[in-house]
Amino acid sequence: MPQQVSMGATLQCSFGVAPSSLVVLPVNRVMGEGPPAANIMDHIPLVNILPFGMCTSPANPMVAAATAAAMGVLTPMPCIPATMTPWTPGAPSVLLGNQPSLDNVSTCMCNWGGVVTIINPATVKTMIP
Repeated sequence: MPQQVSMGATLQCSFGVAPSSLVVLPVNRVMGEGPPAANIMDHIPLVNILPFGMCTSPANPMVAAATAAAMGVLTPMPCIPATMTPWTPGAPSVLLGNQPSLDNVSTCMCNWGGVVTIINPATVKTMIP
């Protein structure tokens, strides 16, 4: 059974070189074992999803330009998340702020082709049916 995700969860992007943390603003007023619990709309770049160190996606314009300048040698550039779509699929059976709750099996797509996954949901006991 999936776990509820809350603030402080550890995230990883398939094109990022370092893990990141999820930031959940307390607008829904629901706590998940202490910190605020997340829903699928907590996907805003640089607000909810922080950078993953360096980006290695060739679809990222900064990486593509740096790679071209290095004569085709892949050159990572600083990550600026571009997660414009909500987390999917979420947990539609549990609504949090009128949106499906975020569980640890959900993923979020970056515009540069990366898939953001949840490594550690920051909760231990809270399960979502």
